[in-house]
Amino acid sequence: MAYQGEVIWIIGASSGIGHALAVKLADEGATLILSGRREEALETLRLTLKGAHNVQVMDVADAANVAQAVSAVRAQHAHIDRVLFMAGQYEPMGLDALELAEATQMVQVNLMGALHVIAALWPSLIAQEYAQFVLCASVVGYMGLPNAQPYGATKAGMINLAESLYLEAPPHVDVKLIAPGFVRTPMTQKNLFKMPALIEPEAAAAAICDKLSTRGFEIHFPKKLTLVMKLLRMLPYGLSLWMLKGLS
Repeated sequence: MAYQGEVIWIIGASSGIGHALAVKLADEGATLILSGRREEALETLRLTLKGAHNVQVMDVADAANVAQAVSAVRAQHAHIDRVLFMAGQYEPMGLDALELAEATQMVQVNLMGALHVIAALWPSLIAQEYAQFVLCASVVGYMGLPNAQPYGATKAGMINLAESLYLEAPPHVDVKLIAPGFVRTPMTQKNLFKMPALIEPEAAAAAICDKLSTRGFEIHFPKKLTLVMKLLRMLPYGLSLWMLKGLS
């Protein structure tokens, strides 16, 4: 079991990819800290997992709550091997019909939430002999897409944040970026369009677990979608934006 004996904190474990990761990592022998806003969902998950695990309710949009949660987790675990920031919020909308309250909440959870965790946890992580910190973005953050805002903007910010954190991290702290394509989760079920290369959360969790211990910075999947998006990002704007304009 690849993760036997490791302590892994999954932030955003109550549903979606985070939930599937919890199942996969527990099966692999890890001891998990399960965080999210919904205590009942987290407790239900904990009771279904192999092994003994802890629940730490945390709202990543609330900096004070994050600081309290980090203190509580550190009181129980002096060493954390891996921290996986999987929390996310999504509401489909176009820039011509912005719902500012929902847009603000997306920014608070998806981007500020990561910064809140970094501010509270990073000093103790870099004090360890080894740690891994993983941020989950999305391929929609690679470049602007029609009808993908403001969610796409938060994920573009997450990619930039992960890159900067990687560059600033000391050698003994491994920073990784996850960039999934479309995964069948409660969030993506809100989409009214056909999602190309849609995969199940269990497949996403397997792809992540296969790469967490490798040397690469980015974990992206499924390749038949992510490689196309990477190619689009490499093209001159005049060409890539012309191609994407036809999708709007």
